[in-house]
Amino acid sequence: MSDNVFVDANILLYSRDASEPEKQVIASARLDELWEKHTGRLSVQVLNEYFVNVTRKLDPGLSPEEAWDDIEALSAWAPLPLDMGILTRAFAVQRRYGLSWWDSMIVAAAEASDCSVILSEDLSDGSSYFGITVENPFNALR
Repeated sequence: MSDNVFVDANILLYSRDASEPEKQVIASARLDELWEKHTGRLSVQVLNEYFVNVTRKLDPGLSPEEAWDDIEALSAWAPLPLDMGILTRAFAVQRRYGLSWWDSMIVAAAEASDCSVILSEDLSDGSSYFGITVENPFNALR
């Protein structure tokens, strides 16, 4: 496994969520670290989820143009496209671990992106899926 870190959409969202200032600081710091080390990874699924939620659910949210600027910047992380290989692996993840379909897609994409860590608030902190460890960066806030 490499030092690559797969970033779930919720981490990207918190970096823009002024209503959650503590989480915003933590998410932004982790993303800055990934930019510095060139180890951030994500998928087209994550970018889709980010765009919809940052423009529709955050208050205040971003304009579509601002959200698109973020997506263009994150394209430097070479987002993994979704294909039948990822879908097939996600199905295997779902059968083995009982995760939701969307979380199974995250695990499959992280594996295909050669990641050792998934940064996510949604998956259980410390869990391991096919050798990829989940890290919830917000655990210290509990």
